[in-house]
Amino acid sequence: MVEGLENLVFVTEDRPADGSLDLLGLYEGTALTDRDHYGFGELPDRIVLYREPLLAIVETEDELRDEVHVTLVHEIAHYYGIDDDELHRLGWG
Repeated sequence: MVEGLENLVFVTEDRPADGSLDLLGLYEGTALTDRDHYGFGELPDRIVLYREPLLAIVETEDELRDEVHVTLVHEIAHYYGIDDDELHRLGWG
């Protein structure tokens, strides 16, 4: 378990619901900066990695590992309330 990540699951799916290859990952939930607390019985937030789009942009296993790492950092940042503009400013966009 990663310290500070609570009520969060990581899953993989083949593609986004629209079938595109443009989206590598997605955070689904309420960022920590926007929530009070979780109540009893609430479903966890989710970070989804999309397998086919990730595979479409890499040529080697090392490139895949790097892209998964960057995508996870990006989506975990959304969990912490960091938006795309700030991620780009920090060099993670």
